[in-house]
Amino acid sequence: MAECRFARLGHRAVLRVDGEDRQSFLQGLISNDIAKAGPGRAMWAAFLTPQGKFLNDLFITETGGAFLIDVEAARAEEFRKKLGLYKLRSRVGITPAGGMAVWAAWGGGASTALGVPDEAGAAVPFAGGMAYVDPRLAAAGLRLMLPEAEGAAALAAAGLAEDSADAWDGVRMALGLPDGSRDLPLEKAILLENGFDELGGIDFTKGCYMGQELTSRTKYRGLVRKRLMPVEIDGPAPEPGSPVMLGDADAGEMRSSAGKTGLALIRLDAWRKAGGERGAFVCGAARLSPAKPDWAVFPEPE
Repeated sequence: MAECRFARLGHRAVLRVDGEDRQSFLQGLISNDIAKAGPGRAMWAAFLTPQGKFLNDLFITETGGAFLIDVEAARAEEFRKKLGLYKLRSRVGITPAGGMAVWAAWGGGASTALGVPDEAGAAVPFAGGMAYVDPRLAAAGLRLMLPEAEGAAALAAAGLAEDSADAWDGVRMALGLPDGSRDLPLEKAILLENGFDELGGIDFTKGCYMGQELTSRTKYRGLVRKRLMPVEIDGPAPEPGSPVMLGDADAGEMRSSAGKTGLALIRLDAWRKAGGERGAFVCGAARLSPAKPDWAVFPEPE
């Protein structure tokens, strides 16, 4: 079991949404169908501006008659207040899940060690909280919402070895998975440029939700011109937001990185023009080699 690892994701926090209207309340606000989240299932979704731009990414599961939501810690209180603005007469409670923390677990056999079926979104109670396979991609391993004081001990007792959040970053970046505002600029990022469609973060049949119009128009009019991709970095890791160039042409923008792996938003026409040439893209003092994730579906060139 030595290859199975876990890490505390200190930049994430847990909110609790309860009350008899909790499902209908969230349904009108998030990009996915809240019915996909239940005691045995977890789902991934986004909370958008009314104009359809990114504000929060959310991992949601249900336990004890309440939804637990994994959200960015630095922006959890802001998100809670925004939800409160839409509460109106809905019978819901929106509170921090006191004493709960977020963890990631990965490596061959991690789901077996934690007693979770090895399929994206599968969830089970574990150590006073919830453990679930990443609903975006089973290859990403598991996420957990556990009591902060006991989480590490419970995971170690299951046979997993503790590692760092940086190590987890390397895993999820190699798979091309974004992580909140580290990879999706607030009030700017568009879901379909960042894999939310293929990774199951959007439901196009659920009905209206905040920001739906832009999201649907982007899909049905084929307006995706850039995509978030994993990049191999040759040289010093560029700062997030640094421009990516192909020759003299603007080809995208750097996102987060960990060691020699990172994510960048790359123009698809530039990526095709580079033709897979290693190190063809330049960002600051580094050369980048982008790769299409195995799960991604890129639009055909015009």
